Amino acid sequence: MISLAAVRRSMSAFALAALVGTALAGPAQAEDGPLPVTVTGPDSVNLSLHPDPDGSDEPQIQLGLQAPGEAVPDDNGVIWPIHNGAYTVTVDASSLAGVAAVDFSRLGGSQGCTVEGLVATCTGYEIYAGSDYNDLGGIRLDVTDESAAGDLGTIQITAAGEGLAFTGHTVDVLVGGPELQMKQLTEPAGFQAGDTFQAPLGFRNVGGLGGQGVVLRVSGSRGLSFPSSFGNCWYDPREADDLLGRSTALCIFDSEFAGEAAYGLSAPFPVATADFALYDNLSYSFSAVPAEQARELLAEGDYQAGQGPALDLVPLPDADPAGYARWAETDFPTTNTFDLDLTGERLRAHKGETVSVDVGFANHGPAWLALLRSGGEPISFWVDLPPGTTATTVPEDCRPGWEGSEGDYFCFIGTPILEDASRTFTFGLRVDEVIKNATGRAFFAYTMPNEGNPANDSGEIVLNPTRRG
Repeated sequence: MISLAAVRRSMSAFALAALVGTALAGPAQAEDGPLPVTVTGPDSVNLSLHPDPDGSDEPQIQLGLQAPGEAVPDDNGVIWPIHNGAYTVTVDASSLAGVAAVDFSRLGGSQGCTVEGLVATCTGYEIYAGSDYNDLGGIRLDVTDESAAGDLGTIQITAAGEGLAFTGHTVDVLVGGPELQMKQLTEPAGFQAGDTFQAPLGFRNVGGLGGQGVVLRVSGSRGLSFPSSFGNCWYDPREADDLLGRSTALCIFDSEFAGEAAYGLSAPFPVATADFALYDNLSYSFSAVPAEQARELLAEGDYQAGQGPALDLVPLPDADPAGYARWAETDFPTTNTFDLDLTGERLRAHKGETVSVDVGFANHGPAWLALLRSGGEPISFWVDLPPGTTATTVPEDCRPGWEGSEGDYFCFIGTPILEDASRTFTFGLRVDEVIKNATGRAFFAYTMPNEGNPANDSGEIVLNPTRRG
């Protein structure tokens, strides 16, 4: 049996690799001698004792080869290998006997590999520069009835071939290591833009093993900010001109946590909302990372240290497992409104004359319209021309309608739309026939959710009015 201290030391490497990833690069090629090639793959796998709720059977381990240089096509667009000659890759998972089931079926591509027990032997012939064209395939691992929390094993990958100098690779496998699920969040009843959400952040370790050291990462979109300054948190605000950027807070806890146990913060995590906030996105995650390694993450952003009291982790013995999931995010506030406004013009014109007609768009707020969940897709409105006219100039973001469409022209407005946004769409209209009070309009085809004033969602375009508008 392995000691708990040994498992915890192992978990340091597992957790950091899971959080920040591992970059593998091949060595530079010498002027003479064999071609250096490195086997690439993940350093570690934390194999969950809990079945994937989505039923995925995708390999957790993807292997490949890294050779010197970069694959570049020739003048005909052909990418040539830098080595031709047989080589053999051996994948030895013997130490996983009784630890996990190993599926080699997706190794070796279409030609597959020869498998004897927990050892697979794969053959190849061509090696390309770089790594993009040197895929070796994947390995799927699953727990069995014999698997238990704390079981450890390795997969050793070696390779050999004439004219080649391989650097092998080892994948460490741990069963039932820390596996943190996040407490789900909901918008408080009666919450309004401008309020501060006292977020009850927490996690539940569904893994069989505990550990020491946890990192909390909190992220919020433009309408959210983190006003408190905790002593063990670092803050990286969003750049003011980056409308889709996010503010981030990173908190480090040098605390022990147990397997199959839940924890919360010693104080709620305040999230302030701006007056313009609407369906802004808050997400957070806890990751098992030792404190000394977690500080390396601060190099990822322009973090400023907090100056206030430190947060602690507090056990939650009565936590309901149903309230936790792998991911935690919520969109709020949900009750704010915007005021989209379309306006037209009233003009006089003679037959044969071409006039410029401005269709105005504005958002009078108080909320912005970001459509973050849909990737910032545009919104649209329609324009019907006054009778007796023909469009000679059409704005760049407008297109002719089609048979059976809502109007004559279909116009787009990109999102996010700020709380004080305005824009003009100018049409050139030729008057083919003078008609008194010839009336067209700009209009939204439907009232958008959170529209606070539908009455100004359309505007008239009137040529040769007989009365003052």
